[in-house]
Amino acid sequence: MTDIAKNIAKLRLQIAEYAKQYHRDLSSIHLLAVSKTQPASRIIEAYRAGQTHFGENYLQEALSKMAELKKWTPDQVADDNIVDDSILNWHFIGPIQSNKTAAIAENFNWVHSVDRLKIAERLSAQRPPELPPLNIFLQLNLDNELSKSGFAYYELAQAITYIKDLPNINLRGFMLIPAPRDTLIAQRAIFATLKNLQNDFSANHLTFDQTSMGMSADMEAAIAEGSNWLRIGTAIFGKRNSKE
Repeated sequence: MTDIAKNIAKLRLQIAEYAKQYHRDLSSIHLLAVSKTQPASRIIEAYRAGQTHFGENYLQEALSKMAELKKWTPDQVADDNIVDDSILNWHFIGPIQSNKTAAIAENFNWVHSVDRLKIAERLSAQRPPELPPLNIFLQLNLDNELSKSGFAYYELAQAITYIKDLPNINLRGFMLIPAPRDTLIAQRAIFATLKNLQNDFSANHLTFDQTSMGMSADMEAAIAEGSNWLRIGTAIFGKRNSKE
């Protein structure tokens, strides 16, 4: 068993233990492997260990890896399956520039970092109609950090009313990258705020049923407060390679 496989097995055990501790349905908690700066070969290692959802922050890097993975032959992978979009699910989780929306709309299954109306509009217009609707999250900035983008609380009602009716996308919920907190109680408090917002809005929007929150350092708090997507990088792949 490779180090990546061991890490994934350990993480899944931890997630199962937290799910039991906090009375969560384990099937509602998804592990998203943050594979930014990782080579395609390490994505294959994670795939062989049962991981199928991968998160990327940098568009050109992601497209390069997607193209490389499609060249792998069945004997290079496992179970006689060629790695392609029918097996791997790609999530874009980084900041989005307007000139990158077309490629994101064409190549990803999920987008976690929609931080303004213009990006939602462009993803909707540029999603190929022959593909399933693109699942999106609205990124929130509940800590009002100047260094981070995202919707403020007062913008949400109007934004959701508008975005939910755009074609070719499915508005699924909220994503949060909170400011670091030192205690489990403090971590849970900010995640609880986001989950309560999601519950408030989901009453009128049936597909608005997901939250993307929690990373390696605050995974327990995120599970405790109802996260559906855990964005985990270091705990799977080890220390991140520097991006050139």
